[in-house]
Amino acid sequence: MSLVWIAGPDDGATVGALLQRAGVDLAAVHEGRVFVGRKRARSEADAIHAGETLRVASHVESPPVTLLARASDLVVINKPAGIATIADHQGRHHAAQALTARLLGLDEARLHATSRLDRDVSGAVTFALTKDARDRLALARTQGTYVRRYVALVERPPASSFGTWNVPIGRARDPKLRAPNGEQATTATTHFRVVDSALSFALLALEPVTGRTHQLRVHAAHAGCPMVGDRDYGARTRVVLPSGRVLAPDRVALHCACVGVPLADGSRLEVKAPIPEVLTSLWMALGGEPSAWDRALQCSLDRL
Repeated sequence: MSLVWIAGPDDGATVGALLQRAGVDLAAVHEGRVFVGRKRARSEADAIHAGETLRVASHVESPPVTLLARASDLVVINKPAGIATIADHQGRHHAAQALTARLLGLDEARLHATSRLDRDVSGAVTFALTKDARDRLALARTQGTYVRRYVALVERPPASSFGTWNVPIGRARDPKLRAPNGEQATTATTHFRVVDSALSFALLALEPVTGRTHQLRVHAAHAGCPMVGDRDYGARTRVVLPSGRVLAPDRVALHCACVGVPLADGSRLEVKAPIPEVLTSLWMALGGEPSAWDRALQCSLDRL
C-alpha cells in the first residue's frame, strides 16, 4: 500500500526530513517512488510545504526482464506483464527501463523506449541507446519499416476474419483510459487476422501501423472482441468453461511476439519474444490448438 502524508508545519521543510519522520527509507527517492503532489521528487533536499501531500508508492518486487537482442545502438528485451515500460505512478526502480539498465550495466538515462507496452501486457520492447538510433527508429515508424507483431486472445472473433481497424482514438472520461473517437482523437490504424478460434474465443495476430496509447485494446473492444482479462475495456472478470472450471485472468491476454527494426548499417534486426506460459495454458484451457501460436508467429512481419 502507498503511504500518503499531508505535511504539517512541524514536519520539516524537505522531502528527506518528512520521510525520516515517517520512518521511510530515503532510498525510496532514488527509486522514484516519492511524489510531492503529482510531481516526482528528485532529491531528498526537495522542498515541501505545510499542506502539501507526500505520497510514497509501495516497493514492488519486479519480475525479471530478459535480453532478446543487443546491437551497437539499441537493445530489445522481453518485458513480463506486471511492470511498466518506463517510470509511472509506482516509481522508476521497478520499470523495464531501469531493470534493463541494471541488467546491462548502463546508465538508465541512455535508454529511450521507442515503443511502450502497457503494464499488464508482455513482450518485446526496443530501447534506443543513442540519439541517432532514436531518430532512425522514429523515421522507421513514419516509413512503416518499424514492424511489430502482437498476438491476442479475445472473447469472441471479430466480424471479419481479417482486415484493418482505423477508428481514431482519443482520451476517455477516465484520464488513464482511451476511447474510440474520444477527446482530441487522432488517427489510429491496426491490421488484424483471426488465426484460430476455440469455444467463443479467438487468437488474433495484430500489427499496429500507428502507436496510440492502448491502441490494440481499444480497437479490439470497439470491434466487439475485447481481449481476455482486459477489464478496463469491457472484458469479463471471469470465464466459466463448459466443464464448470472458472478462469480469472490477472493480466491482459496481449503479447508483442515479434519486432523488426532497421540497424545503423542498413540491415534489419528481427526478434521474437516467446509466448508466456500463462497465455499458452489459458488458450489450451479454452480448447485451443497449441499449433495456433506457431501459425501466428511464422507469418512474415509484412503487413497482413
